[in-house]
Amino acid sequence: MTYESFAYWYDELMKDAPYDEWRAFVHKKIKQYGRADTKRLLDVGCGTGELAIRLAKDGFDVTGVDLSENMLASAQAKAEQQRINVEFFQQNMTELEGFLPFDGVIIFCDSLNYLQNETDIQQTFQRIYELLHEGGLLLFDVHSVYKMDHVFQGATFASNDESISYIWICDPLETPHTVVHELTFFVQEEDGRYERYDEWHIQRTFDVKQYEQWLTSAGFTVLEVSADFTDVPPHDTAERIFFVAKK
Repeated sequence: MTYESFAYWYDELMKDAPYDEWRAFVHKKIKQYGRADTKRLLDVGCGTGELAIRLAKDGFDVTGVDLSENMLASAQAKAEQQRINVEFFQQNMTELEGFLPFDGVIIFCDSLNYLQNETDIQQTFQRIYELLHEGGLLLFDVHSVYKMDHVFQGATFASNDESISYIWICDPLETPHTVVHELTFFVQEEDGRYERYDEWHIQRTFDVKQYEQWLTSAGFTVLEVSADFTDVPPHDTAERIFFVAKK
């Protein structure tokens, strides 16, 4: 999954995404748990750079990494247009390397759910641990098991706007807590015709205790697990699970 065609319309489709809530979460948890001199942040799975640019505007020294060349091209163009200094690199989150130590690492918008096997997640946590200063924070979110098994599976979402419309179908796979997102876009071209594009994205999640175990095995101390942008622990119908871990 590399967000080929999807990258070009990602910002339009994600215009209602809670970027400012992720931004506030970063500020709150760094203030609560982080080093007093926290400055350097790594945004893993940065996409088109929306959150990275917001945090750079707040005074952080932000680096973004993503697997998609198209996403990164959009992010770079956006940062240059806004005259914001953010460095972007194309890397797989399981193979992060070549950076000076960071004060914090973030992985939001369920980017971690695109890793479909346990080894990749463990390797990602280990790479991040090695890239952090002592006392540095890892902040990330994932879809809950409930969301995968009850909200996504078998669901259909659709939007019919003038310039871009889509049909989004979620189907279960045999692997536990895994869905394939089948996306069909209809994009209006300059001559008024609509062009069709199709993409497939697979996401998987795991139980909260499993993530905690992997974090601990990588050397992290798990400081907090919460749900849906609140400070309360995950409950049976929570949809987005947040983790705060410290090196």
